[in-house]
Amino acid sequence: MAVKKSELYSLLWDACNKLRGGVEPSRYKDYVLVLLFFKYVSDRYKGQRFAEFTVNEGASFDDLIAAKGKPDVGERVDVILQKFLEDNKLVGALPDVSFNNPDELGSGKELVDKVSGLIAIFQNPAIDFKSNRASGDDIIGDAYEYFMMKFAQESGKSKGQFYTPSEVSRIIARLIGIGDIKQETGKKWTLHDPAAGSGSLLIRAADEAPTDDNGDSIVTIFGQEKYPDTAGLAKMNFILHNKGTGEIKSGNTLANPQYTDDFGGLRKFDFIVMNPPFSDKDWTDGIKPSEDKYKRFDGYGIPPEKNGDYAWFLHVLKALDSNGKAGIILPHGVLFRGNSEETIRKAVLEKRYIKGIVGLPANLFYGTGIPASIIIIDKENADKREGIFMIDASDGFKKDGNKNRLREQDIEKIVQTFIHQEKVEGYSRFITYKEILEENEGNLNVPRYIQKIDDTLPQNIASHLKGGIPEVDINSLERLWKISPQLRQEIFTCVDEKHNVYNLAIKPNEIETVISEDENIKVEKETEYGSLFETWKNKVKDSLLNIGLTPLFWTISN
Repeated sequence: MAVKKSELYSLLWDACNKLRGGVEPSRYKDYVLVLLFFKYVSDRYKGQRFAEFTVNEGASFDDLIAAKGKPDVGERVDVILQKFLEDNKLVGALPDVSFNNPDELGSGKELVDKVSGLIAIFQNPAIDFKSNRASGDDIIGDAYEYFMMKFAQESGKSKGQFYTPSEVSRIIARLIGIGDIKQETGKKWTLHDPAAGSGSLLIRAADEAPTDDNGDSIVTIFGQEKYPDTAGLAKMNFILHNKGTGEIKSGNTLANPQYTDDFGGLRKFDFIVMNPPFSDKDWTDGIKPSEDKYKRFDGYGIPPEKNGDYAWFLHVLKALDSNGKAGIILPHGVLFRGNSEETIRKAVLEKRYIKGIVGLPANLFYGTGIPASIIIIDKENADKREGIFMIDASDGFKKDGNKNRLREQDIEKIVQTFIHQEKVEGYSRFITYKEILEENEGNLNVPRYIQKIDDTLPQNIASHLKGGIPEVDINSLERLWKISPQLRQEIFTCVDEKHNVYNLAIKPNEIETVISEDENIKVEKETEYGSLFETWKNKVKDSLLNIGLTPLFWTISN
């Protein structure tokens, strides 16, 4: 019997409740996710030879069960987990937790009850991973992501920045074109996130990449995360999403980048995705920008001391291969702020590295309510690029509690509009570098170039006072009258020419029939439906032919 998502999610929160009263809420995820990870690996690999993980006697979840209720259960759990980590060379790679910590779990019977209760929750048959994980079913990875999202929601400003909403991650993955790459002999494509957090953005981008004949991704992922515990969460996230070969290193990316080449410079990557801390006030910690040995600011200028948005941006530019592509999430301020940031922005624009900008709705991200933008960088043939494609997607979302979330239609509208570079009034258009640099002095503020459509209707006082239909309301159906001009006279009659007020010439329940039976309307509907079907068929034909049965259900359901 398959694991049910709803049951798994509920059990994870039950585990959190066991920790309340001693453990700080910011630490719940460390205890719970370490146990979830250990349970999953133990169930899947115990007794298997030459498997991805080694689960020896004395280092399995069964050993935790045997320790349950014992007076020294906390100490026993620590010993079991330590042996598992040593056997798999994971010491220091996962969040640092101790199940024998009296400061967080209490002492004596309180500690025994809490730890034994946690073990009992994961002992529940509803989350037995030994044999019920169907092919293509990423339920454990989904559960991990769900828990990270819920933790980000609960944690607020101080801790939410480690998680990028999956909807935004999916957009970036598709806009940078990682799904279009091809397998090449001797070539291993690389994907990097310099501010990896829990790894969710990296994983979504990697999921978009093609696979080889063995079903393995042709992209290798590399992440760097400042905080060791969060880097541990990312490592578990990689493993639970079948990205176990992914590499995550801990350290301050701006001061001490972990990915360098043999000559002391930054290693170059084919793709980079990033959601760095917004307006990072501490970005200069450990670094003297004027003497930066990686030369990230050469030719651009040094960002403001108390705002690191462009420090992160320029790090990405330096770490990107000469044909590389990147998607970066940054606050709108980077698009228009002046002084040193204006100087940097103009220097970047002169190189024509920016391919696109997507303005997102406010209040999407955990930890901040300010609106952000996705900046798409593409170094390939940059010198031939004539402008930037902009999208104002700020109005496309749904409310979800105290946050906003992108809907599927919002995601598809952004992606398809960008791919086809389609001009949509009040939503998107292509802006030339000449217009940006010469007419707007390098200002990239999206509303400067895309004006929202004013859908406020003018008021007709006479129709309000005396009744009737204002002519402006009838004119709003102009497309209908262009298709069949006589329809207007059939449906409406003027009763006040001075004030342009109309009444219906037919009964209200006859309107639909009159329109649908009109010969011009019939011809237009047949033509339009046929065109829409052909467009849809051409768009999805290749993707439908290239997915199997289980992924098909998953694709349609999402």
